[in-house]
Amino acid sequence: MAYTFSSRVRLSESDENGKLTLPGILDYYQDCCTFQADSIHQGAKDMKKRGRVWVLSSWQVVIERFPEEGESIIVSTMPYQLKGFFGLRNFTMDTAEGERLSYANSVWTNLNIDTGIPERLTEKDLAGYVLDEKLPMEYASRKIALLPIQKEYPPFEVQKQNLDWNHHVNNCQYIHMAMEYLPEGRIIRQLRAEYKQQAHLGDLIYPTFVRNQDIIQVQLNDASGSPYCVAEVNIDSQVNGNKGI
Repeated sequence: MAYTFSSRVRLSESDENGKLTLPGILDYYQDCCTFQADSIHQGAKDMKKRGRVWVLSSWQVVIERFPEEGESIIVSTMPYQLKGFFGLRNFTMDTAEGERLSYANSVWTNLNIDTGIPERLTEKDLAGYVLDEKLPMEYASRKIALLPIQKEYPPFEVQKQNLDWNHHVNNCQYIHMAMEYLPEGRIIRQLRAEYKQQAHLGDLIYPTFVRNQDIIQVQLNDASGSPYCVAEVNIDSQVNGNKGI
């Protein structure tokens, strides 16, 4: 069943042109599913008592329009499949008037906290969830095909500000990192992100870049070249003046 909350785009979430950022959209989506889980006693604290945690495996986010600072928005999440050790969720962001601003699909993996190994969902893990209909959209593969690297950038170190309560880099922080390597002034229409391994405090991240027409892929790798996260965006050829967008 869909879970919904209303908000307004804050100044602190806006870019230099007064629009909600792409990481800001992801934060709203992540907060929305967290609120839903908390409301049915399936939040992080509840799961930790059972030795479990949900880890995001992939995003596919489509953007119709970036909302303006101060604009009222309605954010919803709809889990539509809980099977094996996977959870699949859709998200939407609309204006108060019903304009669809963004929508998304996500794949989550249920892990044993101690071993880091996926574990099958039990009745306790499923309690309280009511599944919704799958959102009609063009679904991309969870796996992102790696493109030949065109440019490598100097590595940087994971900072405390990048971590979440699991003590590894937060999902959205990887997107913040990847945004630094996108050309300015281009409008992002779709983001795909695949999370392959966890980075921790002090780890070095080696960014790479490749552009194939209107597709840009940023790989955030470890020292051996294995990705922590692969972020791929589809951009418009037009320019709107939004830095990093």
